[in-house]
Amino acid sequence: MPLGIIIGILAFILFVILISIRQVSEFEKGVRFNFGKFQKVLEPGWHLVIPIFQQYQKIDIRVKVVDVPEQDAITKDNVSVKINAVLYYNIFDAKKAILSVESFHYAVTQLAQTTMRNLVGSVTLDELLTDRERISNEICVIVDKATDDWGVKIQNVELKDIALPAEMQRVIAKVAEAEREKAAVITKASGELEASKNLSLAAQQLSNSPGALHLRTLSTINDVSSDQSNTIIFAIPIEVLNAFGGNNTIKDTIQTLGKAKTTKKKTTK
Repeated sequence: MPLGIIIGILAFILFVILISIRQVSEFEKGVRFNFGKFQKVLEPGWHLVIPIFQQYQKIDIRVKVVDVPEQDAITKDNVSVKINAVLYYNIFDAKKAILSVESFHYAVTQLAQTTMRNLVGSVTLDELLTDRERISNEICVIVDKATDDWGVKIQNVELKDIALPAEMQRVIAKVAEAEREKAAVITKASGELEASKNLSLAAQQLSNSPGALHLRTLSTINDVSSDQSNTIIFAIPIEVLNAFGGNNTIKDTIQTLGKAKTTKKKTTK
């Protein structure tokens, strides 16, 4: 065989090899087909894919973020809400992602929307507002179970926003205001009850201790006298008179006042 033909064949083979080299990056997986039939999954690196006879398709296995569009839903207690969510997933089986579903990204998005609407319809508005984490986990579990056959792993689902009608927002605001007023009234009543108990105990303590009321009165006067603009009207309690003059002091004082009134009447006549 002439040398030129040999060189030409070798050059052709080298050219075919060069154009057959395909690179699969570290964050990708490749799926190779021979004559249209699945052959193997290509790991990261260089691989030969002979034109015409073989084909291949690459799959990104990194975590992908899907912004689930805003959905109109009705809760179990017939309240219209608008919700949207964000979904995180990745491909764990490149073969299933290529062979089992036409477009795994579109399929995951549609499934997440449907599941979100159905699950919101099975809970009340209060549960939707207070148990968002639980509802998000339930959506994640349902969608993940459905996408296993597609080679897709759902990492997480988070409800981003829950929009309520303006009328419902006003109703919730009124309910919250009423709850705060209720708590304020209960707290005030509890404080008054506690104060009355303490006052009762203080009164018992003062009545059982001779001279204690007098000392308390002097202490109060001392506190008030710190401000010179105040006018003090000093009322002497009966206990003070008892403390100074014994039990007969009150009787003597009353008798003296009575005699003074009698003398004044006679003088007037």
